Amino acid sequence: MADPPNLTDALVELSFLIQAKLARLAAEHEVSLAQVRLLGILRDREPGIVELAGVLNLDKSSVSGLVDRAQRRGLVERASSKSTDGRAIRVVLTEPGRGMVSEFAERVSEEIAELVKDFSPAQCERLAVQAARIVATSGISSGLEPPRASL
Repeated sequence: MADPPNLTDALVELSFLIQAKLARLAAEHEVSLAQVRLLGILRDREPGIVELAGVLNLDKSSVSGLVDRAQRRGLVERASSKSTDGRAIRVVLTEPGRGMVSEFAERVSEEIAELVKDFSPAQCERLAVQAARIVATSGISSGLEPPRASL
């Protein structure tokens, strides 16, 4: 009987596998992984640059560059904040941006479903619960709270 897999090795290899799939899908959409995270964060919120910098763990100028590139492609736009004096800027998805996010999320879900195709529904649910627990207790923001299935 083979030894059980080492937990560290198995999780790191799974992370690499998922990152490779995300990178391939990002390349198909001609965006970077950082832009994928940016667009995912914008699915259900309209943060400012400073908030985005905190969630993405990047400096403000790097986030401004990400937003600039996404804006040139028509995926996001900058808008005045409604809750402040109007000088604060928030970042919002455009309709084409929402379309890309929706398509990307669907493709990611298909890729993940393929990875777990031999799992029972109960095994998939247990895996999802455990993965969400790991993320929730890590103390590190993924930028996708509340927990999401993908992107």
